[in-house]
Amino acid sequence: MGLNVITDRGEHFSKEELRIEMDKFGQQMPERSLIFLLCSNTIGSLIGYLGCLEHRIVPIMLDSTKDLDSLHNLQNVYRPNYVWAPTDAKFVEGDTPIYECQGYGLYKGDSEDANLYKDLGLLLTTSGSTGSPKLVRLSYENVKANAESIAEYLSIDENERPITSLPMYYSYGISVINSHYIKDATLLLTDHPVIQKLFWMFAQDEKATSIAGVPFTYEMLRRLRIFKMDLPYLKTMTQAGGKLNAKLAKEYIENAQATGKRFFVMYGQTEATARMSYLPLDKALEKYASIGIAIPGGRFAILDVNGNEITESDVDGELEYWGKNVSLGYGECREDLQKGDENHGVLKTGDVARRDADGYYYITGRMKRFLKIYGNRVNLDATEQFLKAVTLSVACVGVDDKMTVFITDESKKDAVKDLLMQKTGINTRAFDVRVIDAIPIKSSGKLDYRVLQAQL
Repeated sequence: MGLNVITDRGEHFSKEELRIEMDKFGQQMPERSLIFLLCSNTIGSLIGYLGCLEHRIVPIMLDSTKDLDSLHNLQNVYRPNYVWAPTDAKFVEGDTPIYECQGYGLYKGDSEDANLYKDLGLLLTTSGSTGSPKLVRLSYENVKANAESIAEYLSIDENERPITSLPMYYSYGISVINSHYIKDATLLLTDHPVIQKLFWMFAQDEKATSIAGVPFTYEMLRRLRIFKMDLPYLKTMTQAGGKLNAKLAKEYIENAQATGKRFFVMYGQTEATARMSYLPLDKALEKYASIGIAIPGGRFAILDVNGNEITESDVDGELEYWGKNVSLGYGECREDLQKGDENHGVLKTGDVARRDADGYYYITGRMKRFLKIYGNRVNLDATEQFLKAVTLSVACVGVDDKMTVFITDESKKDAVKDLLMQKTGINTRAFDVRVIDAIPIKSSGKLDYRVLQAQL
């Protein structure tokens, strides 16, 4: 078990060399220390993460570019024993590191024993908690089980060369690292965004075999005409982190099949470590709008409003997941990190879904992403999906009796209004279509609905 690493700076690390650096890092702290890890897709950040995992040090994975106020707030709430951060980070400005490696420094924090739960292994911010101290508590078993499941259905082996196209602090990004780490693969490590030429030059030069992305990633890659690029070694593309427009999913699946590549539609949440489902390749075209089936070792159920399982097909209900990758629960302060397993392998996803007659699942919306408009229950996610037939740059938010639709193309405004009325049957007075310069996107690549909601 290990990773060979090639960085975009031309550095090469064998898994043995990486292990030496991980061990040096891990020996600087006692086991069960709590540490802030300010992440970037760099070798220093990777050494810190894997060193924590192997030496039973518990990291809180954070965006190294996160604003200082948010970081200081988290520091006050969780009082980490140590901080592992880029030596030029403003968060540690003026402090002296007790250890340095590959542009990162280790800084002392709170000396009080954190008294962490014995199986707690990793702490990730929730996708919906920007600026909030709420964390997802993951066990070593959660991380191991999910990595093994992903490696199994993607057929990962030591010949794989994934490129880091997602942030390391994001559950999807870290799952790419974990699932290849257990298979002795080679990680192509870059902090360049996928829209930059340097990213693709690195992918081409180092023969990247796979790329991971959220819906926004694949919308951008379509504009970049990814299937026209000279990438003969790129064989696998994976998509999760939100629902990809069905028409676009079909286009990617068709193009992948025509060029000898694999395009995997997947579904997951941080609360399930990363992944809960995948769409098998042999059913990808037939079921292109589906999230597929549960990953190896997991299972789904659909529940009615009373919590009873719905056994009939094509009936909407809340999607529930069972598996060893379900997190221990949430944490909102240091004391919460002493708690044990509160979920017991069961996760209510908060997503509305249905199951077809063949046992394939389809996400139809979020439990909380609904508005009541003139007595009608309107699904914001479903609305966004059908509006993408007019424009891919669209986001829907709102309050009861008024939906606000944000787009970036003034010329599409009337077409959006017409389609809204046609599809919902609701008078256009219930819809406010606004044109903005750009739809706000989080660093994870997901739409930032909070920024839009604040504009109402």
